[in-house]
Amino acid sequence: MSPYLQGILILAGINVLAVLGLSLLTGFTGSFCFGQAGFLTIGAYVATLLTMELHVPFAVALLGGALFSALVSIPLGLPTLKLKGDYFAIATLGFAEATRLIVENLEKITGGSRGIPGIPTKTSLPIVLVLAVVASICIRFYVVSRHGRNCVAIREDETAAQAIGINTFRYKQISFFINAALAGLAGGLLSHYVGFIQPAMFGIQKSTELIVMVIFGGMHSVTGAILAAIILTALPEVLRAAAAWRLVAYGAVVVLIMVTRPQGLLGNWELSRESLMAIWNGLKSRFSKKAVGVDHG
Repeated sequence: MSPYLQGILILAGINVLAVLGLSLLTGFTGSFCFGQAGFLTIGAYVATLLTMELHVPFAVALLGGALFSALVSIPLGLPTLKLKGDYFAIATLGFAEATRLIVENLEKITGGSRGIPGIPTKTSLPIVLVLAVVASICIRFYVVSRHGRNCVAIREDETAAQAIGINTFRYKQISFFINAALAGLAGGLLSHYVGFIQPAMFGIQKSTELIVMVIFGGMHSVTGAILAAIILTALPEVLRAAAAWRLVAYGAVVVLIMVTRPQGLLGNWELSRESLMAIWNGLKSRFSKKAVGVDHG
């Protein structure tokens, strides 16, 4: 496999990790988050400083970045998760911008706006694939469990969920924690793949890009979020031949899907053994009918 194709797959896998938590929080729990770039920033800088300043092993640095990002979500969620609708989205957007500005002004620690160069490039395709697959399976199991069904109940009607005894704040806090941990992990992988980080890499456009992936694939589908992350990571590279027009074409494709399929590419559909068997039985039935038609002919 060419290094170029490997690079696209690595970036797609990193985006899958960042989108999985967002899918759980936004798609299944109903809390629209615009602060994903903030958690990516924390994970990237913490993991980088651990490897470069404290010389800890790469795996420990990734775990440290994910854990620190997740811990930040606890005090952040205490006031913000009580907000409803657009107010929560605006609060998380403010958190992401505040995080970027704090990092930009801590020049002695983070290098300020110049960033940190010379980061050891330890992120590889096998590492990213294993982490993305494990995270996808864990999120899928969580969604189909009793806890996942409670999250869906909160998304559909929080008042009714409270009335039947669901601790809505607790479940939103858990979703927020998982989302932050996965975003922090993605940030650590990104910094150790690119070999350089700076605050400009984690602006509002990064949060918007990840939100678009969740909506594009289907708000209520983990499989859709994964598929959208892969497609929308590879699409700008496929359109690279269009030069300056490639971002216009990228935007046009996204808008077209949003207009023609507002529920996203996959809607509520999930990849499972049952869905694969249903597809197989449908194809088998269709081909058998065609064969019967030919025999009669």
